[in-house]
Amino acid sequence: MPGTRTFLIPTAVLLFASSAPAQKPTDDYLAFVGSYTHPTATTTSASKGIYAFRFDSKGGTLAPLGLAAEAVNPAHLWASPNGKYLYAVSWQSPDKMDTVAAYRIDHKTGMLTLINKVSAKGDLANQVVLDSSGQLAGTVTYASGTFTLYRVEGDGRLSESFYTDQHTGTPLSPRQPGPRAHGIAFSKDSKFVYVTELGLDRVYTYRVDAASHTVTPLDPPFVNLPGGSGPRRLQLHPNGRFLYVNHETDSKVTVFEIHDGSLKAMQTISTRPADYTANNSTAEVQIDKEGKWLYVSNRGHDSLALYSVDPGKGTLTLVEYIPSLGRTPRNITIDPSNEYLFCANQNGENVVV
Repeated sequence: MPGTRTFLIPTAVLLFASSAPAQKPTDDYLAFVGSYTHPTATTTSASKGIYAFRFDSKGGTLAPLGLAAEAVNPAHLWASPNGKYLYAVSWQSPDKMDTVAAYRIDHKTGMLTLINKVSAKGDLANQVVLDSSGQLAGTVTYASGTFTLYRVEGDGRLSESFYTDQHTGTPLSPRQPGPRAHGIAFSKDSKFVYVTELGLDRVYTYRVDAASHTVTPLDPPFVNLPGGSGPRRLQLHPNGRFLYVNHETDSKVTVFEIHDGSLKAMQTISTRPADYTANNSTAEVQIDKEGKWLYVSNRGHDSLALYSVDPGKGTLTLVEYIPSLGRTPRNITIDPSNEYLFCANQNGENVVV
């Protein structure tokens, strides 16, 4: 993926997710971008919701299709494995009753039809993720520090939640007022869920029985990171043996080895240049579908740190820093062809391919 052609796509939107029209990627597919519809502490954008684009992976072009669905601050999007449905969380709803919404995708027009909404069980819902089967969905809330699981019905509908965990504990960093759940990753076999707890500097592991919909925290339920790390997002290696967690606060990424759900830290490496001393925080981590390259977005340095991945050990070696071509790269994702990386610059209000 290094050397990917890069284009600036001017838009008024801030966050990105993609969906192929079928399980097997094609040359032409839909992309969806979320946006802030109400001012927040970090943006004054006033868009209307989720926007649709058509992406040509042969030419690397992105064509706008317009507003796909009105939504309140759809801060994170996730497509179902079969490409039929899109899921979105509402961040910082005016009534502080955040939701998770399920939509049906019209692949001819890119428009979204709302199926249903359910409670996110907290305030500042910031991620929704489905497992590889498309039958389980999870969400986390930043302000409330909760992690919640839902069933996904055959028609894409979200059930009411069957499990919610309220994180508790004393922050190790004085800058954190309390629990701040921030990211989710399912294991390849959906037997485990990993959750980052930014406020408490922890990564939790839960054992899931999909048949009975029972969830049990591992014993011990979490691993600790150094105080002030701020673990934010997670990515599982395609082989399922390694987990990568980016630190928002201290601009690092940690590699964990997985043994029956348990995590063992193997390496922690910086995401910013040694001579860069200005403010910086990381936002997102992504790994390509072959497990060869890992990316972490730097907000402040406004770059993507690119690492090569050791195929046997899962450890990282810095390759280069790629300019984000916009301010505050918040979300990054890799397209189904594994040839393009999309970077949504929050304060630059653009998407770069």
